Amino acid sequence: MKGRPGAPHDGGCLVGIIFFILGLGTLLPWNFFMTASLYFQGRLNTTEMINGTVVVRKEYYFNNWMTLLSQLPLLLFTLLNSVLYQRISEAVRIAGSLVFILLLFILTAVLVKVPMEEDQFFSITMATIWFINSFGAVLQGSLFGLVGLLPQRYSAIFMSGQGLAGTFAAVAMLLAIASDADSESAALGYFITPCVGTLVTLFSYLLLPRLKFAQYYLNKSSMYEAGTTDELLKERSTVENGKLNGHANGTVTRSEAKNSSKDDEEDLKPDGTTEAFLPLEEARPAKASVIEIRTMAFCVTFVFTVTLSVFPAVTVDVKTSFPGKWDRFFISVCCFLIFNIHDWFGRTITTWIQWPRKESRLFPMLVVSRVVFIPLLMFCNVQNRFYLPVLFTHDAAFATIMAFFSLSSGYFVCLSMSYAPHGVEGCRDRRSPDDLLLGLGSVHRRRPVLPTPKHGLITH
Repeated sequence: MKGRPGAPHDGGCLVGIIFFILGLGTLLPWNFFMTASLYFQGRLNTTEMINGTVVVRKEYYFNNWMTLLSQLPLLLFTLLNSVLYQRISEAVRIAGSLVFILLLFILTAVLVKVPMEEDQFFSITMATIWFINSFGAVLQGSLFGLVGLLPQRYSAIFMSGQGLAGTFAAVAMLLAIASDADSESAALGYFITPCVGTLVTLFSYLLLPRLKFAQYYLNKSSMYEAGTTDELLKERSTVENGKLNGHANGTVTRSEAKNSSKDDEEDLKPDGTTEAFLPLEEARPAKASVIEIRTMAFCVTFVFTVTLSVFPAVTVDVKTSFPGKWDRFFISVCCFLIFNIHDWFGRTITTWIQWPRKESRLFPMLVVSRVVFIPLLMFCNVQNRFYLPVLFTHDAAFATIMAFFSLSSGYFVCLSMSYAPHGVEGCRDRRSPDDLLLGLGSVHRRRPVLPTPKHGLITH
């Protein structure tokens, strides 16, 4: 989408920077909880000695439960966002969600210093994950609708910020591991970081309406809705007053129709009459818009299905071939950091490179071809395993596969989402991009059970 004629200049690219920060803030909750899986497993999966053998007292399957209880509310509240759109203002949805996410992060940070039983800690953590992702879904859906009103490059900037959220979390975890502080202090510092990030995101959103460039596009949307409504009502009133005199059934004769202007020309019925009311095409429903971008919806669905069927539930169990001090950093670097850096890079390059075009048949074919990464990652050194052989034992092989895996994921999902709100001509009101992007954003939430069967092929 090109900038509208007469639009003010985005001085200092402040609006772009703000949407980059907003994108970063939307995925901070998921990434910080996912990257901290080793911390949660350390507090939950305590061991004891039985006949000289170290045995895990109780297995909580934290990664599987975290995936399930984070994606279900994301799906539910993403779908409900269309209802919330009508009942709750945009400012309340976005600012309110950020405030609640901040409070839940503060609670998680406080729990680091609070000793408690494993079962109690597990229940509180799962409840926190549920609520923090519920507010995250409302936040993300609302911001997708907001960024869809601006030129297309801002959608790419927003999603580039989302990609950086994982890198931000991975670097924070590496710093926590590398610090000389005790495990509790390191975990406390780690969870304070997203509190600061969420606070910066909130202040950035509050600054957005004060910028002339943002005001122009956001106000244009509201003016367009009001102007269109007034225009349609005025046109209908003119038609009714000028053509329906003496015709209570809402039709006019053929001779009367000839006197109307060409702009108001209407299709005649076989009986010589013509409808005096506006055609229904002028109020195209949201479902028709979604149908027109079904290719993009499929691409987003498939990209996330492939990506999250193995990441992180399978990739987090890959073991290094160089045990020792490197073992502490292996997963944080080769799994999370490499994935998130290349995912962010893939999202970012769509700002300059957009290939294939959305009309190309090659685009969905390349998206489907990513399915090859599932067996490639399952043949890496995932432990413990009983069925499939290990074909890629070296750390470099795993890191290389992860790099291409994440680069293609970020590139194709960002390209699909950037194409989507602009694939329907006339999609200019506030709700249209929100509905379109919500339709795309919600489909990738339907994957919480995918990691389990894939993991079972290796270990059970």
